[in-house]
Amino acid sequence: MNNRELADTFTLIADLLEIKGEIIYKTLAYRKAAENLAGLGRDVNEYWKEGKLRDIPGVGEAIAEKIDELLRTGKLEFLEKLKKEVPPSLAEWLKVPGLGPKKVGLIWKTLHITTLAQLEAAAKKGKLRDLPGMGAKSESAILAGLESLSRRSGRIPLGRAWPLAQEIIAQLKKVKGVVAAEPAGSLRRMRSTIGDLDILVAAKDSKPVMEAFTKLPGVVRVLGKGETKSSIEFGDGVRAQVWVHPPEEFGTALQYATGSKDHNVQLRQMALDKGLSLSDHSFEKTNGKGEILCSTEEEVYKTLGLPWIPPELREDRGEVQAAKQNKLPKLIEVKDIKADLQVHSTWSDGKLSMLEMAQAEARRGIKVVAFTDHSQSLGVTGGLSMGDHKKQAAEIKKAQDKLGDSILILHATEVEIKADGTLDYPDKFLAGLDLVLASLHTSLRQPREKVTERVINAIRNPHVDIIGHPTGRLLMPDREGADLDMDAVLKAAAETGVALEINAHPARLDLDDVYARRAKEMGIPISINTDAHSEADLDMLFYGVAIARRAWLTKEDVINCWSTDKLLRWLKKRGK
Repeated sequence: MNNRELADTFTLIADLLEIKGEIIYKTLAYRKAAENLAGLGRDVNEYWKEGKLRDIPGVGEAIAEKIDELLRTGKLEFLEKLKKEVPPSLAEWLKVPGLGPKKVGLIWKTLHITTLAQLEAAAKKGKLRDLPGMGAKSESAILAGLESLSRRSGRIPLGRAWPLAQEIIAQLKKVKGVVAAEPAGSLRRMRSTIGDLDILVAAKDSKPVMEAFTKLPGVVRVLGKGETKSSIEFGDGVRAQVWVHPPEEFGTALQYATGSKDHNVQLRQMALDKGLSLSDHSFEKTNGKGEILCSTEEEVYKTLGLPWIPPELREDRGEVQAAKQNKLPKLIEVKDIKADLQVHSTWSDGKLSMLEMAQAEARRGIKVVAFTDHSQSLGVTGGLSMGDHKKQAAEIKKAQDKLGDSILILHATEVEIKADGTLDYPDKFLAGLDLVLASLHTSLRQPREKVTERVINAIRNPHVDIIGHPTGRLLMPDREGADLDMDAVLKAAAETGVALEINAHPARLDLDDVYARRAKEMGIPISINTDAHSEADLDMLFYGVAIARRAWLTKEDVINCWSTDKLLRWLKKRGK
């Protein structure tokens, strides 16, 4: 079994346990394991062979034993027994927006139905509205949710697609005669989810490239093989295609294949205005008197009288107009990040001590790290009591003395925004911390008004500095975030000056680029954090920066890029 299959297995266990009515802490343990397995940078089989399953964040003794059983036998007795108690098809119901585990259990046990088709039929016949706690409004919401579910595309999360594409490109670059190889399509534009993997190669001879591509490790099916294009499918269902172009045409080919479609339409119109026709091969003069070849994208844009436009901006959101006026932003880069303000240690569910994590951050050039170990009510993570925080503060002092001025450690918390809208610690305690990051993890399926009110209450708390992964969504495994009224959330953040987080974990990438750009336009500070639970997780910063670039953010927009003095002044102004 691979990482994704294991993650899917533990997600199914969590779903079925929730429908059964198991205590929340037990289900959260499985969800945490699934999330970390899905975002794991290494093959879980390597950890297993090395006897290091418990080095994986969120994997304790019980989960490790289950992984071992799955990898040895391909089955899990615990899950097989659970499936006999709760029909596994009910897990699909949880993908319906607005349908939580309690309602799923109620409908199943009362109406004795188990499929989405039966659920839709029951809703259309008005059989749901008379169930306890439901009503006509809930029934309509379920029908709308079913319609929404039917429109989902089954796209691949960026955190799965990008590493695989890099592996493919690394192999293709070894082929004799290959001059360049790059990802294209929505992957190169760094969308949080993509369709198939598109890869472009520059080479005079395409045959060796196609041979290498169709024989890549993990390929289970060759969907097509030609001189200029080949397509393959991997064992986990991911499909990829490669195009090979002569090096002298690589610039126009890469620009064309990167897209987006709407961005390309604008460029083609600009070309026509100049008496040119732009294709993936070249610029052809419309008077028939020759063509212009471009080996690089810079040449393509220069021919049109434009500066090169970063791929992340190519969504027809004003980037061409900005380029014409020479007003493209200088986008944030990973090297600009100087602080990581959501990091976990062994004080909650992290795998390394604070000293070890701080040393790892310092090696990457980070100057400030905030340890935001979970608060007490999130029991599955080993959340800290207020008494635990006193001991943690003492350990921070010892670690700081050892590290000197190589990095500054902040004593912080990821405080839970509880179901009733209160925070997990009293205000007096929060006031004594260096930084407070507040997050939603539970009760995400509350009605929009209620869950929005919870977040706004946290934003308006004078001791909260950052709202972590605001919607609580997960891309790996697929889970919609809370149904927040984002207009109200953004308005409250703008009024209070609270920062909103872009969580860099590829399973989250939350806040998304659309709302992050709106936040920028409203003057709301943005924080990009790794949410790291191990040293390997620190490398996920790249994904968060990618989302920020799609949002047109510069280093001035992101508090993690500020100097230590400026960041501390901001925190002090906020009452820290």
